[in-house]
Amino acid sequence: MLTRPRKQHILSVLRRDGQVVAKTLSEELALSEDTIRRDLRELAAEGLLQRVHGGALPVAAAEADFTGRQQLAPDEKVAIGRAAARLVKPGQVVFIDGGTTAVQLARHLPTTLQATVVTHSPSVAVELQAHTGIEVVLIGGRLFRHSMVAVGAAAMAAIGRIHADTYFMGVTGVHAGAGLTTGDAEEAEIKRALMAAAAETIVLASSEKLGAASAWVINPLAGATQLLVAPQAPEPALAPLRATGLAILRAD
Repeated sequence: MLTRPRKQHILSVLRRDGQVVAKTLSEELALSEDTIRRDLRELAAEGLLQRVHGGALPVAAAEADFTGRQQLAPDEKVAIGRAAARLVKPGQVVFIDGGTTAVQLARHLPTTLQATVVTHSPSVAVELQAHTGIEVVLIGGRLFRHSMVAVGAAAMAAIGRIHADTYFMGVTGVHAGAGLTTGDAEEAEIKRALMAAAAETIVLASSEKLGAASAWVINPLAGATQLLVAPQAPEPALAPLRATGLAILRAD
């Protein structure tokens, strides 16, 4: 099989099965694993898949920049944000991550709520300017413009001095094997620190993130308390996540 049709076949298997196993594909096509791995490397360089040990997974569409992500599943993000806002209780201290779904969470918090929101996202902080009952603690650091969040040593130090009730986490990929992932190493470190500083972590994930993976692992799925998804999230995408024991809540 020539290179172009071989790569097209790999992508069709990825769409059909949600993963590619190099050994299985090499046996199916009667080719060496080295040939399949080379194809996977080239397809990954084109941004068409995410390589993992032994094969590949769908690349996370949510790795687009902040402006681009605003166009992805906007209705789902509104529903997830609204449902997440209802989980914040009076008197709590909560971490709200950066990202477009997190902005929707902030936007839907009741203006009468008395609580404390800690965030490293200027976009989230601005959304809360009219919520006079909410104490907003903005974590500073180097601005990572791709996601519009603060990262770096200053942000890590500030997070380490806080104990929160709940962390509402944004990710670019949620996969049963690859775990919770994101597209930047420093952002992964910040998210890991936020998880460690919170009593529970609720992951906010629109459908394009389910079954997808990015290069940087935040934590295994077991590190999360609950996954909050859209009402229309496809059950076939959720089934492998449920099988790990992860609690899943659909927004309504």
